[in-house]
Amino acid sequence: MKYFVIGDEDTVLGFSLVGVEGISAMSADDATAAFKNALENKENGIIIITDKVADMIRDLVDQYLFSETFPLIVEIPASGGKYKKDLRNLVNEAIGVSL
Repeated sequence: MKYFVIGDEDTVLGFSLVGVEGISAMSADDATAAFKNALENKENGIIIITDKVADMIRDLVDQYLFSETFPLIVEIPASGGKYKKDLRNLVNEAIGVSL
């Protein structure tokens, strides 16, 4: 099982430093293509998507959040965003495993 990240360039770059593949998305078309690409690869068990990118394709993301069991979709705050919890805790809560 692999992780895959979709977000802004900084987020994708940050995850790539720890070996997670990803695609940056700057528009709704980019986000749709990246999301579909991530879903096609059956090795991707967890798709991490920034909240800003997820909002660009909210209907598509919600379809998988509420109807599919695999892969797991985890929304995280975009880089530079303000969030009370750190990224590690958000992912741990979403997948139920301590990283």
